[in-house]
Amino acid sequence: MQKIIGIWVDHKKAVIVTLNQAGETKSIREILSDLERHVRLSGGSRTKRTPWGPQQISSDNKMEARYRQQLSRFYQNVIEAVADAYKIVLMGPGEAKVELKKEMDKSKVISESLVFMEPCDKMTQRQIAARVRDFFAPLP
Repeated sequence: MQKIIGIWVDHKKAVIVTLNQAGETKSIREILSDLERHVRLSGGSRTKRTPWGPQQISSDNKMEARYRQQLSRFYQNVIEAVADAYKIVLMGPGEAKVELKKEMDKSKVISESLVFMEPCDKMTQRQIAARVRDFFAPLP
């Protein structure tokens, strides 16, 4: 059976809509990213002895690397959920869909199934399912 899948993604969650061969909604699944955007790392405190002395400042690169690692893990979870897809439409606001496409391109099996990528605003799960059905609906 060939799975037709639509993915709506932003940095907070991904909604995966699976259609059956008749073009009806088979399932809707949501994957949360659990990203920590404002990561506080230890360090940077002052003591009574040296109130204006040296501080331990954690670098921004370390926080950004941690954020990118969490984001990559999220995208890998989404790719695993749609690994057996025949056709995929990718949609969402912002840069998340582009980043997910780059991760999909690394996987040769899934990159061949990507049909189209389109920008769209935030939508409910039913609106996402309707958009995917309309996209893959046969033309009269």
